[in-house]
Amino acid sequence: MNVEELRNFCIGKKGVTEEFPFDEDTLVFKVMGKMFALLPLKRIPSQCNLKCNPERAIELREEYDGDITPGYHMSKKHWNTLFLENLPPNLIIELVNHSYDLVVSGLTKKLKEQLHSL
Repeated sequence: MNVEELRNFCIGKKGVTEEFPFDEDTLVFKVMGKMFALLPLKRIPSQCNLKCNPERAIELREEYDGDITPGYHMSKKHWNTLFLENLPPNLIIELVNHSYDLVVSGLTKKLKEQLHSL
């Protein structure tokens, strides 16, 4: 999966916005104002940071050693960095969905209601 395909998938999800809050090279995807994916556009090889359940994060790092690593410049407990070219597209989609779902589950009741009404 390339960067453009990943971007299109992320922005197609309900309630998602994209912005550059840190610098002009790191595209951040948010659901209802909360980050769930970061995509550094100029990094070679292409990579993406995604939120992940801590236990699952460790399992993924072990199974995909070197292709999924602790989140670059993020909480190493809750974020992973994925090297996109080395991973199957269906796994990337699954992990984007997992990150999105984790963030949605942590939203306030009011924000969840707003999301569901979109």
